[in-house]
Formats: sequence, C-alpha cells, structure tokens
Amino acid sequence: MKRVALVVCVLLSTLAMPRTALAQAPARVDPPRVTSGVDRTAMWIADRVVFSVQIVCGPGVDILLDDVAKEKLRLNGLEVLSSDSSVTTDASDHTTHVLHYVLTTYRIDTPSPSIEPMSVRYYARRPGERLQDVAPAGDVQVAGAILAFRSTLPENQPDFAVRDWRAPAPRDVFFAHASQIGLALVVVSLVPALVVVAATVRRRTAGKPARRSARQAKQDQRATLERLRSLDVATDADRRRACEEISAAVRGYVTSHAQVQADALTPREVDAALMAGGGRVPRETVVALLTTCDEARYGSPQAVLSAEACRDAIASAEQVLAGR
Repeated sequence: MKRVALVVCVLLSTLAMPRTALAQAPARVDPPRVTSGVDRTAMWIADRVVFSVQIVCGPGVDILLDDVAKEKLRLNGLEVLSSDSSVTTDASDHTTHVLHYVLTTYRIDTPSPSIEPMSVRYYARRPGERLQDVAPAGDVQVAGAILAFRSTLPENQPDFAVRDWRAPAPRDVFFAHASQIGLALVVVSLVPALVVVAATVRRRTAGKPARRSARQAKQDQRATLERLRSLDVATDADRRRACEEISAAVRGYVTSHAQVQADALTPREVDAALMAGGGRVPRETVVALLTTCDEARYGSPQAVLSAEACRDAIASAEQVLAGR
C-alpha cells in the first residue's frame, strides 16, 4: 500500500507542475560565431550603405530569426531601404545565416550616422521539440558601425604626413635634363598646330558682321531697365523671380562691360575677377547685389527678400545698369 501511495503522489505532483516547468532546460552549447560590417565607412546624402551580418551556428544550434528582422535594427540618422537573408547548411551540419540591410540617410543634422549593436538569441534544438517549448541557451552580440559624411579623414587636421623626411636619391644626368628636353620638343611640336589654328580662325571669322553697335547696346540696356521696373514683388514667388531677373541683368552687364564671364561665376569669383581686371564696374555694389540675390534664390524659404528689400535691390540694379 505504501508503494502505491508513493506512485500516486509522484503522478499528482507531475500533473500539478506548470507547463513552463516541463520545458527542457537550455543545453550548454557553443555560441554562434558572428561577424558584421559595412561596405563603406563614409557616405554622402542619399548614398546606399550595405550592413552585412554573418552568423555561423554549430550542429544542433540555431538563432531566433525575429531578432535579426530589419525592424529590430536600432539606427541613428539612418533608415532601412530593403533587406534580404539566406541560410545554408554544410556537410558538417553548420548553419550559416547571411543578412544584408541596405541603409541610407536624407538628414544633415546627424554628423555621424551609426548602427547600434543588437543582441541575437540562440537555442539548442532537440528532435521532436517545438520552437516555443525550447528555452534560449544564450545570446550573442552583433557589432554595430559608425559612418562619416564625405570622408573618414578628420576635418580639423592642418596637414597629413604622407611622406617621410628622407632626401630623394640623386638622378642620373640624362634624367635630370629630360624635363627640359621634353618641354623643348613640346614647344616645337605646337608651332605647326598654332599656325593651323590661326589660319582656321581667320578663315571662319572673315566676312562675319561686327559686334552689336553702341545703339543696339543702349536699346538692350533700356529694355532691361524697363523690365526690372515692371517686376511684381507682391508674393514670395514673385520676389524670387525678381531676384533671378536682377542677377541675370547684373551678370550680363558685368560680362559686356568688364569682359568677365559672370554667368558661370559665384559672387566671390566675380569679385576676384573684377579686382584683378579693374575697369569701371562698381565692384562692391555688384558683388553685394549678386550675393543678396543668390542667397534669396538658393537659400531656405526664410531667406526670401521682403518686398521693401526687393525694391531696394531693383533700385541698386538700375544704378549699376545705368552706369552711375
């Protein structure tokens, strides 16, 4: 009787145990090997960066795929465009997970976009067990990465020591004079080419009409002034178009009066060209006017000129075009 009572007690205690207690305790297994990295260490805005992760699991070991989903990536200043994964098992029963995450950024307020480390759980699978009944045997860390904009070189470093201080080996006499010999040969070979170019230019320009007359130039200048005076500055869009008209008119005036191709130059470059070439063009007024118009055209919406400032810019452009 005592033996029967003991068996009944054991059965009752087994049935009373919670379901979670019946789960097998996690087995001691070797953790997976994890490697990760990015295909580039620096990027521009909207560049694509591929973050790759490789996890190699031993026999009977696997990872929880939910832990490597793209939603689990913790990113600073980056966003996920796409992801893909592949799983292979070799003859020694090693399982390899390869994951690729394609990332990018459209932000400029994060100087160093980064990928934070993430934790991946692994477990030991036994025959006949369901995944939800298997307790994780541990977890492994996937290293993150830090990216830089434009270049990985520090921006504040004054110079870079790319050469040592050893003196170069002396050259042979022939090689020491080779540069002079080569330069002389180049000059000699250019003489026939210059003669041909001069003859071609003379032949093409023969019989062409002269440049615009002074009368035509004055008529064009008068038409430009009338167009500037008729500009509307009621709305932001009107004032932005007015800045475009002012910039085009002033650049055309500089091109025709100072022989400076101002259409393809920034205000700073126009200033340097006018300073080097001299002339009677009011350099300071022209540079200040072009700078104001370019900031209003290409700056933020808050940089658009007010109606009064736009009228002042039109008045300054009229003075420049009138030669005052």
